[in-house]
Amino acid sequence: MSGGMLYGGDEIGALVFDLGHHSLRVGYAQEDTPKAEIPAVVGIGEDSNGTATKVEPMDIDDKKPDNNITQNGTKYYIDTTILHVPRKNTEIASYMKDGMIEDWDHFEKVLDYTYSKIIQSDAEYHPVLFSESPWNVRSKREKLTELMFEKYNVPAYFLVKNAVLAAFANGRATGIVVDSGATHTSAVPVQDGFVLTQAIGKSPLGGDYISMQCRQFLQDNDIDLSPPYMVGSKEVVKDHDKPRWIKKKGLPEVTKSWHNYMVKKVVQDFQATVLQVSETPYDEKIVSTIPAVQYEFPTGYHQDFGSERFRIPEALFDPSIVQMRGGMVGNTMLGVGHIVTTSVGMCDVDVRPALYGSVVVTGGNSFIQGFPERLNRDLSMRIPSSMRLKLISANGCAERRFGAWIGGSILASIGTFQQMWISSQEYEESGKSQVERKCP
Repeated sequence: MSGGMLYGGDEIGALVFDLGHHSLRVGYAQEDTPKAEIPAVVGIGEDSNGTATKVEPMDIDDKKPDNNITQNGTKYYIDTTILHVPRKNTEIASYMKDGMIEDWDHFEKVLDYTYSKIIQSDAEYHPVLFSESPWNVRSKREKLTELMFEKYNVPAYFLVKNAVLAAFANGRATGIVVDSGATHTSAVPVQDGFVLTQAIGKSPLGGDYISMQCRQFLQDNDIDLSPPYMVGSKEVVKDHDKPRWIKKKGLPEVTKSWHNYMVKKVVQDFQATVLQVSETPYDEKIVSTIPAVQYEFPTGYHQDFGSERFRIPEALFDPSIVQMRGGMVGNTMLGVGHIVTTSVGMCDVDVRPALYGSVVVTGGNSFIQGFPERLNRDLSMRIPSSMRLKLISANGCAERRFGAWIGGSILASIGTFQQMWISSQEYEESGKSQVERKCP
């Protein structure tokens, strides 16, 4: 591409989009953290006569832009603040499936919102670097390329595997990236900035599974999971007393999908606050000696949680304890440590020492207290004693949470990267198939 530096440096800010099942992270290259993290769901509302729902006064905070987009009598609610307002007939839908874009129409609404409210600039002024899951398929890669050039008229574009970006964020071009996210846990080997696709290891056990187990446990124990939007006032209650709270007056009749979304938020907060991974394989006697953790629910009810806070996340490391629906046990699934050793085992013998020497930990589940330490122990037990093991898990919350985005921010601002962009001129000449040639 001629005049590559036109897109880099400070003249024009390149944008980095990191797409996950849980959220979309977006911001400018060269920044340390994303400008925004937008939930990967859209609220879809329509009133009884098919016209756009009126925006109630509570929808709009004077200091904030109105976070919704209206089209053909349907109103789309995007981003945390406005999604969390109870409304009649508003359904919640995710546009992602298995780490890939599934509903392109809803995804476009989120992009429209991002440019108008977050970036507040026209798309044609900013080159765009997108992350993608390592198993993204060609048809979806080409469709995203076409969308960015045809609808958004971006000047340049690049698509790169999120595992490569997570490795870059930790200063590695070669390593194995262990990503435990919402829908799955994967081990992706990266060599010299390229994913070794034939050796990717993957398990369907992720944050959503852990949330489901938490919710089941709490419901089995008759704990009221009413979300904050329902609670008008509450009384202080003693441990194990039933919560006494008063329902907020004048609530609209919300949809099941929206209510479940809000309940999931409560469960996810419980998950992040209470759960812990034990240092050694789960042992009831050992964990019973560890102090319990207290958690207060939105209703005001609070309780101490002991051994169950270790038992639930243990499934990530030992799936044999997983009881699947239909009576099947999860013996066919692999624990995190096993996924990593299986993946490395599928790589050339020469590459293996470099992979074990750079095990990069990322993804939301890696925040469960004790996760990196347990993985380190499990791998130490599994790999040959002659092999040097180095686990890299950024201490800072933002570094691990936004690992792939930070890697994209670094990559898009490097001088030598500037000739790698697919330019709008190249797209016009060769079309969407350019993405397969230039973005391996």
